[in-house]
Amino acid sequence: MSRYMYLFRGGDARTHQLNDQENASHMKEWELWMNMLSEKGALIEGMPLSREGRCVSNEGSQVSKDLHAEGGTSVGGFMIVNADNFNQAVELSRGCPIFHKDGEVEIREIKPM
Repeated sequence: MSRYMYLFRGGDARTHQLNDQENASHMKEWELWMNMLSEKGALIEGMPLSREGRCVSNEGSQVSKDLHAEGGTSVGGFMIVNADNFNQAVELSRGCPIFHKDGEVEIREIKPM
């Protein structure tokens, strides 16, 4: 069994347009999906990320508020899951609520040091 990281990209613009009731419903979708992953023994950890951040470069001498955003979408959260292989990691991601908001899940295997 390997660990995979899901990086959640996009969906922010549509999510920020939700009213309180719609937002609560969307968060319930996330809760249900994460509970399902947990019941399967796949979920290790996952959290949303703040919209603000910094990029540090040049050995710490340069600090920028401009976050790198591939294709104009920044990372809004992450999750770490257990899966037998990439195919299973992809299959587990299929129910992710970010897809309902035009977002995507980048899946990366976590390699041992």
